Amino acid sequence: MLSPPLVAFSLVYLASLAALFVSSFWTVNPFTTQIEHHWTLGNFRTIFESSAYRTIALRTIGIAAAVTLTDAILAFPLGYFMARLARPRTRAVLFVAVLLPLWSSYLIRVYIWRLILDRNGVLNWTLGKLGLGAVHVAYSNWAVWIIFSYVWLPFMILPVYGALERIPESLLEASRDLGARGFHTFRRIVLPLALPGVIAGSIFTFSLTLGDYVTPLLAGGASSQFIGNVVYSSVGISNNVPFAAAFATVPLAVMAVYLLIARRLGAFEAM
Repeated sequence: MLSPPLVAFSLVYLASLAALFVSSFWTVNPFTTQIEHHWTLGNFRTIFESSAYRTIALRTIGIAAAVTLTDAILAFPLGYFMARLARPRTRAVLFVAVLLPLWSSYLIRVYIWRLILDRNGVLNWTLGKLGLGAVHVAYSNWAVWIIFSYVWLPFMILPVYGALERIPESLLEASRDLGARGFHTFRRIVLPLALPGVIAGSIFTFSLTLGDYVTPLLAGGASSQFIGNVVYSSVGISNNVPFAAAFATVPLAVMAVYLLIARRLGAFEAM
């Protein structure tokens, strides 16, 4: 029964990745703009030798890591409360609150945050009423980080909640009986057992941020280009498909290494 989906997966996904990798070694004729099937490492040399492209790659990976860390910090206490402390009715309400934003359009959520973070938006209006100075985060990397952290937060909360819910209560009781304080129990029992759930959630937040180009395009400024923006412009504007394919292999390579690390940490068992 697994044969048809495995064949479809191989043809659609693996074959497309193979085509992407092969096309990254081709070139574009500067006069005719036609793709020439000449094997070369020129596209990869351009990426690694150009400081602009290196900066874009490092910015993409850095903000993806910052979003993942932010979501983990925000998701852990909420997931713990839902799994260990909340009553069934309260837990149901929190589940709806976590999942409700996913029912709305991704673009709507981004535009709403643009209005909130705008120079004359809700954030600065509220700060003005409180007698505090305005903050200028609109159309910057800060805005991209805030929006990404909000948009992908549900994808971190659910795996963390699942990992915390599976922790046996007997382990916590045994820790208390042996005289361990709350922080010691958290560090020695709760955190190690919940870590696979955190890593599982980070796979979603890290990979989704790494491959996104809509939020940097709509909410970021001129200095907020991501790898996805360069790939999009290379395909749609300059028609340089080989270079776009070469740059697209960077997040694929990063995610491959990240998934190997996550597998060793047991993240797939918590998904």
